[in-house]
Amino acid sequence: MNTGISLQAIVGSIIFIFYCITIMGLITVIVTENRNPLKTIAWIVVLVMLPGAGLVFYFFFGQDNRKQRIISRRTYKRIMKRPQEGKKPAQDVCTVPESYRPLVSLLGRDNQCPLLCGSDISIYTNGEDKFKALFEALESATHHIHFQYYIFLEDEIGRKVRDLLIAKARSGVQVRVLYDDVGCWNVKTQFFKEMENAGIEVYAFLRVAFPIFTSKVNYRNHRKIVVIDGRIGFMGGMNVADRYIKGTPWGSWRDTHFRFTGKGVHGLQSAFLIDWYVASKELLNDKAYYPPTTPLSDNIMQILTSGPVGQWRTLLQAIIFTIANAKQYVYIQTPYFLPTEGLNQTLQASALGGVDVRLMLPKRSDSRTANMASRSFIDDMVKAGAKVYFYEGGFLHAKLVVSDDILTCIGSANMDFRSFEHNFEITSFVYQNDFALQMKRIFLHDIQRCEKLIPSRWLKRPVRLRIIESFMRLFSPLL
Repeated sequence: MNTGISLQAIVGSIIFIFYCITIMGLITVIVTENRNPLKTIAWIVVLVMLPGAGLVFYFFFGQDNRKQRIISRRTYKRIMKRPQEGKKPAQDVCTVPESYRPLVSLLGRDNQCPLLCGSDISIYTNGEDKFKALFEALESATHHIHFQYYIFLEDEIGRKVRDLLIAKARSGVQVRVLYDDVGCWNVKTQFFKEMENAGIEVYAFLRVAFPIFTSKVNYRNHRKIVVIDGRIGFMGGMNVADRYIKGTPWGSWRDTHFRFTGKGVHGLQSAFLIDWYVASKELLNDKAYYPPTTPLSDNIMQILTSGPVGQWRTLLQAIIFTIANAKQYVYIQTPYFLPTEGLNQTLQASALGGVDVRLMLPKRSDSRTANMASRSFIDDMVKAGAKVYFYEGGFLHAKLVVSDDILTCIGSANMDFRSFEHNFEITSFVYQNDFALQMKRIFLHDIQRCEKLIPSRWLKRPVRLRIIESFMRLFSPLL
C-alpha cells in the first residue's frame, strides 16, 4: 500500500514539475516576443491562475504567428508581379495626392501592394442587387471563375450559385472554389462534393480536421473575392447566404459590396491565387489570368491582403494612418467596434483635434456579446467629441472608412481585434474624389435610419449595464 502511495506521489510530482516547466517556458516565450505589455501580463496571469485551462486557452487563442510564413517569398513575388505588368498608364492618371504618398509607401513596403490605376467600381448596398450583378457576371464567363467566400451556405441562394457554377464548369469554364472551413462548418460535405463531381476544383482554407487539437480554428479566411475571366471582380462584406437578401427577424441586412473592372481586378486575382496556392499547392501564374486592361477612370487603388502571419499588422497600421492624417472628417461604418488601444487613441485624438469623426454601428447585432463589448468603447469616444450613430433599419454589416473626400477603405475587415490580428482579410484603399463622394453620400443616407447618440443621456445609462459591458470588453480580443 505504501509503495502504491509513493508511486502515485512520484507520478503526481513528475506531472506537476512538467507542467511548471511548460508554463515557465511559455511565459519566457511570451515575454521575449515583446508584445503589448498589457497583453503579456494578461496571458501570464491566465497561465498562472488557471492551471490546465489556461494552457489550453493559450494554445487556441494566444499564440503569435507573425513570424510564420504560409507561402514562400519567391512564390509570393511570382504571383504579385503580374498586377504590375502591362502597359503603364499616363503619369497624370496615376498620381496619388501628396498627403497620401506615405500611405502608398507603407502599403507597398509592408505588403508589396502595387498602384492599380484606371479601375471602375460599381456599388451595391443590398444583397438583391449584388447577387443579380454576380449572376450576370458568372453567366458571362468564358475562361475561368475564381470564387472565394468565408461563408457559402447551402440555402436557396447558395444552391442557385452552386448550380450556376456547375453549369459553367460543364460548359468548359475553369471553376475554382475556396471556402473557409470554420465559416462553413454547418454546411454538409455533400454540398461541395457535388461541385467536385461536376469538375469544379474545391478546397477548404486551413482545414480543421481535429478542432480540439489545433489552433488553426482561431485563424480564419474572412475574404470575399470573385474573379471572372480576369476582367470582372467582386469584393466586399457579403457572403453567400439568404440573409443578405431576406434580412433578419428584426429588419433588413444592410451591407455593401463592390464590382470591379479594369486593373483593380488584377489585384483581386493575385489575392485569390495566393490563397489558392496555400490551400491547393497549385501555382497559377499564367498571363491568361491577367488579361490586358485599359484605363477606365482616374481611379487609383491599392489592394491589401492582411492576416495573422508576417512581421507587421499592416491593415491596422494603414487604418490608423488614415484616421491620424484626416484633416476634415473621417466616417466609419462597422458591425463590430472592438478597437485596439492604438486605434482607440487615434480616433479620440482626431476628434479632440477638431476632425469630424463619425462612427456608425448597428443598434442590434447578430452577436450580443460583441455588441455589448462594443458599447464599452463609446464613452471615451463621445467625451472626445466623436459622433456616434446606431443603425435602426436592421443589422448594419457594412465596412467603410471614408476621409476628406479622397480616400476610401472598403473590403471584408471589421473594426475589431479579430480582423486586425487573427483573420485573413482583404481591403482596397481607393484614392479618388468621385468614389469617396459616392461612399460619403451612402453614409449620410444611412444616417437617416439611425438614432444619434446623445452624450448626456448615454453617460447616464444604468451602472449595472455599464459593468456588464466593461466585463465583456475583457474578451474583446476573442470576439
